[in-house]
Amino acid sequence: MSIKKTKPITSSQRFKVINTFKEITKKNPEKTLSRGKKKTGGRNYSGRITIRYLGGGHKKKYRIIDYKRNKFGIPAIIKHIEYDPNRSCFIYLLFYIDGEKRYIPSINGLNIGNKILSDKKTTPELGNAMYIMNIPLGTIISCVELIPGKGAILARSAGSYAQLIAKSKRFATIKLPSGEKRLVLSTCMATIGSISNSDHKLEMDGKAGRKRWLGRKPRTRGVAMNPIDHPMGGGEGKSSGGHPRNRNGIPSNGFKTRNKKKITNKYIIKK
Repeated sequence: MSIKKTKPITSSQRFKVINTFKEITKKNPEKTLSRGKKKTGGRNYSGRITIRYLGGGHKKKYRIIDYKRNKFGIPAIIKHIEYDPNRSCFIYLLFYIDGEKRYIPSINGLNIGNKILSDKKTTPELGNAMYIMNIPLGTIISCVELIPGKGAILARSAGSYAQLIAKSKRFATIKLPSGEKRLVLSTCMATIGSISNSDHKLEMDGKAGRKRWLGRKPRTRGVAMNPIDHPMGGGEGKSSGGHPRNRNGIPSNGFKTRNKKKITNKYIIKK
């Protein structure tokens, strides 16, 4: 992936850093793999705003992504690289030799024309998906399942990856992008390689209008509100507002919100 910094011809161009989209080879999505996507504007069934600062934005189509990779033993060829407005990474359009088409998240280092395969056990090459028990130790993986057959949940966003650090008969230990180490069942699927578009974190919108295109409204700071509206509101002039916390009073910046009684806590080795 490559990014470009625009010349400061206007105020909105001064700090703008955007993707060049040189990798994209197909503009319109595959009709058989896309669906219409309705917007709520942050409102519930009765029309009341339940999520603030949402609304507007460009019309989007949802691309159906194959996170299960359950088409075993049938090779596929990467036909196109496409942009997906619903996620931070790019996506591949795969053509299987039996005629079926599917979308998967794109992997760093793969190009159009490369062949990939999904099976219980196959060669650990970029883009191939297999059971974690058959992946060599130390391998960089992505799109990791937590429940066998349910589809990938971990390490799916742009530039993210996990690492396989240990294996036993039933469980494997993986290191997640957050640094957390946890146990995962050995029969879960994972894809070899890291997700593409790793420079996504370097992008800067440059102007408020780009946020509106994405469907995000301006967000009011808590310290600018009244005490009745926010715990950090009130005070004379530009007061700090005290300890950072959200509208419900739950502290941020290091405060742990995970339930201590959660059953899956026993699978987390290091938080």
